[in-house]
Amino acid sequence: MSGSNSSPPGGGHAGSAVAEADEPLGLTVHSLPSPQHAFDEGEVRRTRLGRWKMVVVLLCCAAPVIASYFTYYVIRPEGRRVYGELIDPQRPMPMLTATAPDGRAVPLRSLHGQWLLVTVADAACDALCERQLYLQRQLRESLGREKDRLDRVWLVSDDAPIPPRLDNGLHGATVLRVPADRLAAWLAPVAGHALAEHFFVVDPQGNWMMRFPARMDTEGAGRAKRDLERLLRASSSWDEPGR
Repeated sequence: MSGSNSSPPGGGHAGSAVAEADEPLGLTVHSLPSPQHAFDEGEVRRTRLGRWKMVVVLLCCAAPVIASYFTYYVIRPEGRRVYGELIDPQRPMPMLTATAPDGRAVPLRSLHGQWLLVTVADAACDALCERQLYLQRQLRESLGREKDRLDRVWLVSDDAPIPPRLDNGLHGATVLRVPADRLAAWLAPVAGHALAEHFFVVDPQGNWMMRFPARMDTEGAGRAKRDLERLLRASSSWDEPGR
């Protein structure tokens, strides 16, 4: 009809929608991690995982020793007295080179893997030294079938020649020369005494862990034997004869 509005209802809105559709879209671009950043994060994760694995391995290695000490010093009958003095903290064997009587260079850490009963003296070996070497031999022999788990070691603190009279008594023992100042950085006597007056016990891991009283007599040797037997019994689940 004449005069009628031929535009469809809502035509104005449609035109507005078309206009809006023609406008450019606004896009937000988020930054992506660079390959180097991703690599660094992966490296951090691997490093952290590696450290945890190392801690677990170290704990597994130390667990048998810790368990044996716990059994020996904590889980024990009431009233039992320990003759030797526990060294706390333990002192690990130093990384130094000793000298055998024939002049060969011997890493001290080559002694790892066995329990060690150690005595110290200069090469002249006075009456006290000879008595210490005798008691050391007797203590090892008294352990019976367990004796192969214990080595007797004489650390000679000077360069003087060793008297031939000691040859028979030293059969089967390990004799090494270590300078006195290097020994003093590892082993120590009770205040007022000398290194030569004591026996020192070193575990198979190379840690100095016990010191017997100075100038041990025959009665004391019997008590020291019981301490050694307990140590060997407590460590029997993880320690075997030989290196």
